[in-house]
Amino acid sequence: MRLSPIYLDNHATTRVDPRVVAAMLPYFDVCYGNAGSITHAWGNEARNAVEVARTSIAADIGAEDRDIIFTSGATESNNLAILGTVDNPRARGKHVISVTTEHRAVLDPLQKLARAGVEVTRLTVAPHSATNPGCLDLQELEQALRPDTALVTVMLANNEIGNLQPLALIGSLCRDRQIPLHTDATQAVGKIPVDVRTLKVDLMSFSAHKLHGPKGVGGLYIRRQNRSLRLTPMLVGGGQEWGLRSGTLNVPGIVGLAEALRLCMNELPSEMPRLAELRARLFQGLEAAIPDVRLNGPDWRVGHSRLPGNLNVAFGGLDGETLMLHTPELALASGSACSAAHPEPSHVLRALGSDDDRIRSSLRFGLGRFNTADEIDRAVQLLGDAAARLREGL
Repeated sequence: MRLSPIYLDNHATTRVDPRVVAAMLPYFDVCYGNAGSITHAWGNEARNAVEVARTSIAADIGAEDRDIIFTSGATESNNLAILGTVDNPRARGKHVISVTTEHRAVLDPLQKLARAGVEVTRLTVAPHSATNPGCLDLQELEQALRPDTALVTVMLANNEIGNLQPLALIGSLCRDRQIPLHTDATQAVGKIPVDVRTLKVDLMSFSAHKLHGPKGVGGLYIRRQNRSLRLTPMLVGGGQEWGLRSGTLNVPGIVGLAEALRLCMNELPSEMPRLAELRARLFQGLEAAIPDVRLNGPDWRVGHSRLPGNLNVAFGGLDGETLMLHTPELALASGSACSAAHPEPSHVLRALGSDDDRIRSSLRFGLGRFNTADEIDRAVQLLGDAAARLREGL
């Protein structure tokens, strides 16, 4: 009997939970009205569904209803948060602070600002040899803050190595100076507890398809309590979402996002330890099956914070891409899915001090809701067999 392929790329995207699909279905062919058409029952039904979803999402992240606006996903949310804040005439200045290990959906908008004359400070992170690899230095951040700093943007959970930045401490530094703080929380929301009040963020991006929801929908948290925070909209032409994001609302997607997040929050107490156990099983199995396996990023075994379902390892003496080609039964990644169109060595691993050999030998594993212990054991066997064949051919 032919065994099914094993999906271990849940940082790129996730399978939509059937319960989410069930919640969305009526809004395609029964409750199909436009949420902006409030002169009839179909439109009001759609609008009500959107507002119920908004309330649910806000409650799950510690926000107020009016703090949530809906977008097409985290990339759009990041662009609106970064470009919309810094390009606004009421921005504090023309200086932005970020981190070298951010996702391209943050780094590319920052590069656009830099070309327009904005000064961008990119903070370095702790190397592999440190106790907290991938994390920024709070003292360096504090020294970089200036009276004309218009925005600080720091990813909550890294999409390649799973490290968690000390965002609450960063938030305190920024709030004391009344500097807006944005976080790309795409990999964190739904996977760990996230509360915008605890984190002290002013802007937070997230996306449904990373948490077993549909593609093409996401959100941006905007702390309305910060009355000095003003965003210039990127899309105009209808005034939806308080004029910050024009366009017909994706009602089925918004319902799906809310249901996906609700399920995640309900199941976090059991899902986080389950994924952490699977991750440990995978790493131990790889260490036993393949010589010279090294961990990239923080070591959870000695108490360092890391996303429960994230594992990134270097296979010494092997090429990661070649190893993937020899294990077609496995869905893996050598880096961010959004960098696949323009392949280049991982800028995240480079920032941690990795040389070319270590970067080329590295693979990322993203574990999710539908992975099982049997799949982990099969993955270890497949990778071990492939590594042995490759080494025999050297």
